[in-house]
Amino acid sequence: MTIPVLTFFNNKGGVGKTSLVYHLSWMWAELGISVLVVDCDPQANLTSAFLDEDALLDVWSDDTHDATTIYRAIKPLTAVGDIKPAVLRTIDPCLHLIPGDLALSSFEDHLSEYWGKLLDESQRERAFYVMSAFWRTAQASAKACGAQIILFDVGPNLGAINRSALISSDFIVVPLVADLFSLQGLRNLGPAVRRWRDDWSMRKCSWTTPSIELPLGSIAPLGYIALQHDIRLSRPVKAYSRWLKRIPGDYRTFVLAESTALDENLAIENDQHCLAQLKHYRSLMPMAQEARKPIFQLRPADGAIGAHLTAVSAARMDFDRLAKIVDDRMKQHLAARLSNRSTK
Repeated sequence: MTIPVLTFFNNKGGVGKTSLVYHLSWMWAELGISVLVVDCDPQANLTSAFLDEDALLDVWSDDTHDATTIYRAIKPLTAVGDIKPAVLRTIDPCLHLIPGDLALSSFEDHLSEYWGKLLDESQRERAFYVMSAFWRTAQASAKACGAQIILFDVGPNLGAINRSALISSDFIVVPLVADLFSLQGLRNLGPAVRRWRDDWSMRKCSWTTPSIELPLGSIAPLGYIALQHDIRLSRPVKAYSRWLKRIPGDYRTFVLAESTALDENLAIENDQHCLAQLKHYRSLMPMAQEARKPIFQLRPADGAIGAHLTAVSAARMDFDRLAKIVDDRMKQHLAARLSNRSTK
């Protein structure tokens, strides 16, 4: 049985994607759900959130030949080898990390080249080994540490690395902010994800006698998370409200490819696809980064006193609710998938 893979993805940057992965992985760990986080973003910002500089130096050291990062685990595929077992970083008993690596960007051209070779019978097997590298590394590592969920963090683009990460994903969640650029990202994201899913399915079917297990590549959207901007008197400012109203319709049109008309008066609070509206918690973020912990774990000793402590409590409730909603949606999808298989 494979471990479900969830990726938070938007090809618009600055929507809080990495912060969401960081905080949700910690919250699931607190809830007793074992999580493996894989940093597939060459910028490795998520890794630097989990690890201090000394740990990063150890992970990226040239003195070791171990697969201490996701890139080093898949690097043998650039020659004639196959993936190496990744060396996991245990952040918490229920939270494990495959660190990111700035060198991962050098693998982009390799992935792009082998995508086309998936349809070449003479090179097909090797191409599938390359294209499934992220998924196979994550699955082996998740089974080794007993993880129940795998989280991928990816960069804000539609490149070959993200394509490989997305076809390795069972589910995606789309983080958004209510602005023109974020909604424009939906117009690009939705068609790209559907195209990758269809292309991967077609390529898989062409390999009638696979020698390795491959990702399903279902890439099922679970919903979106809207990150709030400035709030005045508990009401969104005018510009924010304008773009907020467009999110339910644009998500259905461009991500779900639904053609049915949507009630224009549907509030985002009543949209079944909205998993949460989250505050930015700007005043807490620097404090959390300094303490190297999620905002809902901040204590008075970290500087969270007075109104900050109240905000910490609110953040805990927000992320607890979101973690349970996302977990429940994944379970519903997995149950439906098993039911569909049993009826065939």
